[in-house]
Amino acid sequence: MPSDDTPLEPATPADFHRVLADHPRYWGERDLRPLHLLALVQEFGDTCLVARAPDGIRGYVFGFVTPSRTGYVHLIATRDDTRTTGLGRRLYTAFAAAATRQGAERLKAITSVSNTGSREFHRRLGFEARVVDDYDGEARPMVVFTRPLPL
Repeated sequence: MPSDDTPLEPATPADFHRVLADHPRYWGERDLRPLHLLALVQEFGDTCLVARAPDGIRGYVFGFVTPSRTGYVHLIATRDDTRTTGLGRRLYTAFAAAATRQGAERLKAITSVSNTGSREFHRRLGFEARVVDDYDGEARPMVVFTRPLPL
């Protein structure tokens, strides 16, 4: 598949609602709509980015920079027809650049233990991964990814 060079731009509330309307195109059968928070787009616009094209939102990253100088990626997804085009890497790189401009020194993300696709993607980007027991509540371990900046 050719690379996707769709321009990356700050997400708008309209983009957010488009993402939710097309949710299965990004996440398949997993319903992650409750993790999508419009407040992230409203309050952290510089680190919430979309690949907006005439045919819709091809991919997005929603994140923010914490007071401890960590660029936290809350959600990153590419649409089913844009996978393997390098768009996910471009979104991460753009997020890392925005987070660095805001003083971030490291990146962090989490995923479920069973999400092998996310685990492999983050490994290819140079993240260290560790399983943290009870991260998301009792008996709910998560994989925590970290890596220093720059990406």
